[in-house]
Amino acid sequence: MEKYARRKLLDRVVRGACVLATVVALVPLGSVLYYVFVRGIGGIDLAFFTELPKPVGEEGGGMANAIVGTIKLVGLACLMGIPPGVLAGVYLAEFGNSRLGRIVRFSADVMSGVPSITVGLFVYALVVMTTKQFSAWAGGIALAILMLPTVTRSTEELLKLVPESLREAALGLGVPKWRATLRVMLRTAAPGIAVGIMLAVARVAGETAPLLFTAFNNRFWSSSLNEPTASLPVNIYTYAVSPYEDWHDQAWAAALVLLVMVLVLNISARLLVRHRVKAR
Repeated sequence: MEKYARRKLLDRVVRGACVLATVVALVPLGSVLYYVFVRGIGGIDLAFFTELPKPVGEEGGGMANAIVGTIKLVGLACLMGIPPGVLAGVYLAEFGNSRLGRIVRFSADVMSGVPSITVGLFVYALVVMTTKQFSAWAGGIALAILMLPTVTRSTEELLKLVPESLREAALGLGVPKWRATLRVMLRTAAPGIAVGIMLAVARVAGETAPLLFTAFNNRFWSSSLNEPTASLPVNIYTYAVSPYEDWHDQAWAAALVLLVMVLVLNISARLLVRHRVKAR
């Protein structure tokens, strides 16, 4: 009885510590959400989503071009960063013990620690200086490079967590190895991979430094991917360092919109993946 009581007490202590750690982790998140909401909700109106920025000295206006530009840049980054990242992760999970696999893994680890401003300078020298213009393409390439290591390593680690017995069962039924990898291993790890992709998207959606050197900014609509493009992070930075109080209000409103966009992406991905898992 004494040993049982001791185990029960230890279980309660550990559970209480886990609950306390969870609360401590949620406090900063809740504080950020609350503060950004309180400061930004006052600047949210219809004009913010439908109008272009006003010239200096004029009140009102909005950030419609920056919202569309952010979606455009993140979409380009996803198109260029997710497919190679997932394929590289599959390669590392299947053939990661080879010399090339170790080089790819080491490169992904190094890239994940590279400052985003360095990536911006690299794309500036590689793309902007070559084409002689800032563009959405350059911004998308910079964000894709930042996404690539996160998607690669998360895909690899989650594929390694899939029980090997599933692959053996598929191979035992005569399924080719490539089909077993894509249809069994990859589909089983899909929920976790989707979460990793959303973390990568959430990271690049708020990046400012690389966009200053690539997409730059634009106070008007961008009709082409080959011209400077506005984005919410750059507008937030520009408005926040300005001496105008109405620009500060719009910066907080833009921060709130960006935060909501990231939350919607994460929640939608989790709901979609959960629905697919239940459908199986």
